[in-house]
Amino acid sequence: MRIITLEEHVSFPEMFISTSTAAAQHMQAKLADITGERLSSMQATGITMQVLSIENTDVPSPAYASAYNDLVADKIKDHRESFTAFALLPMTTPAAAADELERTVKTYGFQGAMIRGTINGKFLDAPEFAPVFERAEKLDVPLYLHPGVPPQAVIDAYYSNIGGTTGPNEAIACYGWGWHSETAIHILRLFAAGIFDKYPNLKIIIGHMGEMLPMMWTRMNRIFSQGKRSLIDTFREQLFITTSGIFTQPQLQLAIDTIGIDNILFSIDYPFSSNEMGIDFLNNIRLPAEQVAKIAHGNADRLLRLK
Repeated sequence: MRIITLEEHVSFPEMFISTSTAAAQHMQAKLADITGERLSSMQATGITMQVLSIENTDVPSPAYASAYNDLVADKIKDHRESFTAFALLPMTTPAAAADELERTVKTYGFQGAMIRGTINGKFLDAPEFAPVFERAEKLDVPLYLHPGVPPQAVIDAYYSNIGGTTGPNEAIACYGWGWHSETAIHILRLFAAGIFDKYPNLKIIIGHMGEMLPMMWTRMNRIFSQGKRSLIDTFREQLFITTSGIFTQPQLQLAIDTIGIDNILFSIDYPFSSNEMGIDFLNNIRLPAEQVAKIAHGNADRLLRLK
């Protein structure tokens, strides 16, 4: 069975980001590797392809984003059966970001882009980011919305007494809780702002089994469904979630019961989660084989046009 994973991170010493989380800095050697231990682990666990994305928390300049995307393309050019990528975009300059998305899709065959958290404190429902949505819809590629380090005002209000986003308590502000709730808020803001209705063919991906949204599914639908379509209908048509870093059957079943089997894609969150953890979870999913195949590769093949 083909196995595609969509939230798999890289970071290279020659383009090091000093504001990466402590967890990312600890994993630097694994993040920098593509064709060594990473590829060997994929082959040992039966993973067919990883969609790579950069691990950092900064918003890059156009020059940095282009250089990074060129570097990734060069590193995977001889292993295209095993790797593809989401582009890094210079989101502080949305017109340049839209152009970079188109360049990487048409030149390198990248599958879309990963956007991290808020952009200088702004959510993507700000009108200035319209060029990126327009271009993604035109190119028919998804945007993967990944959490990022919270804005300073959020850190000060919620996390200042536990060390902010540094030290042992960064998990509360970031990957243990904070940034998942922020991503859920981000998606709800896009819905409330009418972004999904304005761009009806736009596809958004989020990770970590839906960033808490499935738990609140029915309540959200009752409260927020005030536009052309209900929240549930909108999300089932335009929102996709991956399993990255969440390898438990009850959470998977909740996701299936809410967003639906056709909108769930397998991901591991390598190297922050191991391929072995992810594959063990996949192999123990208690669903018919054809549904497991949808999660493992079928939905990704369809969304990303991989086959």
